Amino acid sequence: QVQLVESGGGLVQAGDSLRLSCEASGITIFGGVAMAWFRQAPGKERDFVAAVTGSGRRTFYADSVSGRITISRGVAKNMVHLEMTSLQPDDTAVYCCAAGRAASFGDTNMYSAEKYYAYWGQGTQVTVSS
Repeated sequence: QVQLVESGGGLVQAGDSLRLSCEASGITIFGGVAMAWFRQAPGKERDFVAAVTGSGRRTFYADSVSGRITISRGVAKNMVHLEMTSLQPDDTAVYCCAAGRAASFGDTNMYSAEKYYAYWGQGTQVTVSS
């Protein structure tokens, strides 16, 4: 069984930085699987934030966060991090970690689609105040 647990959320001021982490267990694909971060604000649709392949060599970002967010895999492939900088109130949301079933997907646009991620964490709250 696969379990994803997020951590690192909290209350920060606009302009601050924050580092989220996701620890996955039960992944049996050698080298890891594609993983991603999605976020959902109250009353809003869950949106894609960033994704990384199992190897960690390819990353994908939503246009809304490009340049402010970096997704990476830890030395241990069961760990994925999301480094966020220049946070704004619009970044306030529950951030969820997701894992796919393969190290990579066939098409680039698949990384931003929820349906390609089989496992999800419960999320960690990020609140950005001004």
